[in-house]
Amino acid sequence: MEVIIRKAQIEDLDLLMSWRMEVLHEVFHLSRQSNLSKLERENRTYYQETLPTNQHIACFAKWQDEIVGCGGICIQKEMPSPDNPNGLCGYIMNIYTRKPYRQQGIGQRIVDWLIKQAKEMHVQKIYLEASVDGKPLYQKMGFHDMEDYMKL
Repeated sequence: MEVIIRKAQIEDLDLLMSWRMEVLHEVFHLSRQSNLSKLERENRTYYQETLPTNQHIACFAKWQDEIVGCGGICIQKEMPSPDNPNGLCGYIMNIYTRKPYRQQGIGQRIVDWLIKQAKEMHVQKIYLEASVDGKPLYQKMGFHDMEDYMKL
């Protein structure tokens, strides 16, 4: 399967929004009748602010003439530390492949591409949240559970 990963541009905003909303519906098990207009506006604003500055890098996975998956990485700066001297970190998110194309390595190709983009920007720390289905892939790629993290 010849899959091409391409960076999403600001000109792709409507397409990107369509995919983002599809991901949110599936990941959060939302009804198609849910009113997500405010959330959609906030996501649109987020992309408008972060795509042009590479604070967020999004991509599409294309097979033949069809987009079959997407993903993104948020780039941010935290206080430098011994395990991250320049403070740059990336948060991988929105990794998604449509059901008919799953289990064919597309998700891994997306994550590999995003990691490469981050490393080219000298990001030294990359993390993510994993679904039950995604966890084996991320473990195979070298990600491991983080200890001592909490969420409020």
